[in-house]
Amino acid sequence: MRNRIIRIIIGLLLFIAALLIDTDRQWIPMTIYLIAYITVGGDIVLSAASNIFRGQVFDENFLMAIASIGAFAIGEYAEGVAVMLFYQVGEHFQSYAVDKSRKSIAQLMDIRPDFANVREGENILLKDPGEVNIGDIILIKPGERIPLDAKVIEGTSTIDTSALTGESLPRVVEPGSEILSGCINQTGVILAAVTKMYEESTVSRILELVENAGNKKSKSEQFITKFARYYTPVVVIAALLLAFLPPLILPDQTFGNWIYRALSFLVVSCPCALVISVPLSFFGGIGGASRRGILIKGGNYLEALARAEIVAFDKTGTLTEGEFNLIEIHSREIDKEEFLSLAAHAESFSSHPVATSLLRAYGRPIDQTRISDIQEIPGKGVVATIDGRKVSVGNDKFMDEMEIHYDINKSCDSFESCDIEESNVSFVSGGTFVHLAVDGVYAGYMVIADRIKNDARQAILNLKASGVKKTAMLTGDIDPVGKDVAARLGIDEVHTQLLPQAKMERIEELMTGLSKGGRLVYAGDGINDAPVLARADVGIAMGGLGADAAIEAADVVIMTDEPSKIGEAILISRKTLKIARQNIIFAISVKILVLILSALNLTALWAAIFADVGVTVLAVLNALRTLGIHMTASIKKKKNNR
Repeated sequence: MRNRIIRIIIGLLLFIAALLIDTDRQWIPMTIYLIAYITVGGDIVLSAASNIFRGQVFDENFLMAIASIGAFAIGEYAEGVAVMLFYQVGEHFQSYAVDKSRKSIAQLMDIRPDFANVREGENILLKDPGEVNIGDIILIKPGERIPLDAKVIEGTSTIDTSALTGESLPRVVEPGSEILSGCINQTGVILAAVTKMYEESTVSRILELVENAGNKKSKSEQFITKFARYYTPVVVIAALLLAFLPPLILPDQTFGNWIYRALSFLVVSCPCALVISVPLSFFGGIGGASRRGILIKGGNYLEALARAEIVAFDKTGTLTEGEFNLIEIHSREIDKEEFLSLAAHAESFSSHPVATSLLRAYGRPIDQTRISDIQEIPGKGVVATIDGRKVSVGNDKFMDEMEIHYDINKSCDSFESCDIEESNVSFVSGGTFVHLAVDGVYAGYMVIADRIKNDARQAILNLKASGVKKTAMLTGDIDPVGKDVAARLGIDEVHTQLLPQAKMERIEELMTGLSKGGRLVYAGDGINDAPVLARADVGIAMGGLGADAAIEAADVVIMTDEPSKIGEAILISRKTLKIARQNIIFAISVKILVLILSALNLTALWAAIFADVGVTVLAVLNALRTLGIHMTASIKKKKNNR
């Protein structure tokens, strides 16, 4: 780029010198024009010649070379040099624009780790991340980038996840926490056990997604490519006819005049603005989305998102957090701290999700010496002796079988409604009751639930505000839970107790309701969602906690696990497509106008090339606006949350 600037400056100075020279010796200014032409346009002529030998005749280099050489042939030296000067200025702006957008994405994706500190015995060895195996222990110091996906086994720290998720708030990690490659360790030294090889790690897969995104062209990009392929030979033939047909047919017409018009016609016909700006628009849109933690795998998916009419969701892990949490404790005679301690110790040997949630809520080491005579009854509960007392923890049916009378506070303070269904487990607005009895006496109950994500309702509101015609939820969960979540979020349609095949059938049914050109978007995160993600027009996976199979099958990955990002992705895609269309309409309209003026000899050659380069520069600058769309999306989100 620097060499081009130098050549443009030298060429411009020579061009001005030739214009200002006042001499009868015409060969002097002509020589200066020729030197200026070679300086600024020599590489274009060489490229055109090289492409001809390779069979690639009809490109912009060919058009520029033949137009400028033709100008010299008819004695219009100044205009021949001006053609190349304007063209090189336009190419410089184009290169600058492309380079800026590439650097933006390169900085965003500058997450590739350089090394890993691997512990071997008492030694710490510096290794390439690709040489580290699953199970190896890695040491991550403050300020270092996490090299591989791993689980913390020692130490507490905060990590910066902004490179992956777009979120600036650091995340606290401690023993048992999953950490993702590409994030930066901020405060403490941590030891972690590697859980994935580098090739399968988060950072490697993100880089692959971004690098391959450009390979999947949108229909708009494909249209431009085909347009340029057929357009160039057509205008060359039209220029030849314009140069030689009128002088042969019309009286008092000279070849020189019509050749000049044909050359102007050739110069302005170059489809640079279209060929450059439309792909750049999509490239910028993908980059702008990436800054928000939304990875779009190609321009075709960006275009499909812009036409979204129906958005369907999985429930668990997509609209909800995907794990049980202790919501409430209702104890009788025993204080809540002792109540939770007894429940956690009783459940400490169970792998059931309810047991996991109780242990997480308890948050302290389990004293195994207090526990004896553990008996787990699958699907019902656990009986254990703790500190010499018989502790029973389980569901309604378990209490009935043990003939322990229980009652439930139906005020449901933490929920909007209270609907108790007969089942092995009682559900209250998606909550599960877990009862506890000590020595056969009822001691109270806990409410365990999968929390709805904080931004889930806002996500649905944003989608409806953006013009999405229908929202739907497809879940394998039971009917009361699914309907309750859908009602609280304002989802239009809900289907429950679905196996993967049934989900596929529901998606097919939903797709019959699309208008011509409309698209269906499906968002999910589980392994069972992979077939549906692949079948939908656009599959969106929750990348932070989502299953590998879902992420692989998806077309878009939300790294923040926030459903509200789906609305942002649609906003970004629609604005990107709008900018691309603006460029197409603007470039073709100006092109047709100036072509007509050139053919009628109403514009000079330098004006024709100025119009062409000007259109290219304006289209490229307009395309660069796609890099800033994420800022608009972010601002709108903040306004909606007020």
